[in-house]
Amino acid sequence: MTDRSIVEITTEFIKLDQFLKFVGLVGSGTDAKLIIQSEEVLVNGEPCMQRGKKLRDGDTVDVGDEGFQIQAKGS
Repeated sequence: MTDRSIVEITTEFIKLDQFLKFVGLVGSGTDAKLIIQSEEVLVNGEPCMQRGKKLRDGDTVDVGDEGFQIQAKGS
């Protein structure tokens, strides 16, 4: 894994399916559900199959060659 892109959020958390749409990895909630259920999404290095998983400041998300780190605004 190379460097992760920093994704700034302005709320306390963002749900995993919303995050995948926010960063443009999927186009719809259905697409998010499919990619999450296929175990292609790692949260903090572990496979995550929870669409509603709350991502908070410092969490990482990896999908294939794409890597992201959540940063709360002001952190």
